[in-house]
Amino acid sequence: MVKYLLITVFACCFPAGLRAQFAVCNQSFDVVNVAIGQFEEPSFVTRGWWTIGPNQCANVIRDELTSRYIYVFAQDVFGNEILQGATPMCIAPKRFVIEDETGCLLRGYLDANYLEVDTQKTERWTLFLTVPQ
Repeated sequence: MVKYLLITVFACCFPAGLRAQFAVCNQSFDVVNVAIGQFEEPSFVTRGWWTIGPNQCANVIRDELTSRYIYVFAQDVFGNEILQGATPMCIAPKRFVIEDETGCLLRGYLDANYLEVDTQKTERWTLFLTVPQ
């Protein structure tokens, strides 16, 4: 099993025409599936899945960031988690939008530990997933 390392996460200046506000870039050799969570008044909402090929990026939030913290869950195509998250939220096997992060199993969803990403209150952010050197 390939272990992944989350490295340099930074705010970047996108060209004026590019609308992505939170992107995840897969700099590994494997396909990854990504879900994200963020606080949307009045509760947390999780969304998935974005399938990101090797050396590809996906624009997972297209609107200007309004939350300082974005939560990311990533797994390989075999279902192995590739980020070491500690924030419990929900996922589902197929595409999903889930409101509220509690009682996942009771509501028919799966529990997952999301990685908290501090965007430092910027409007744009890119998260890179890489294989450790």
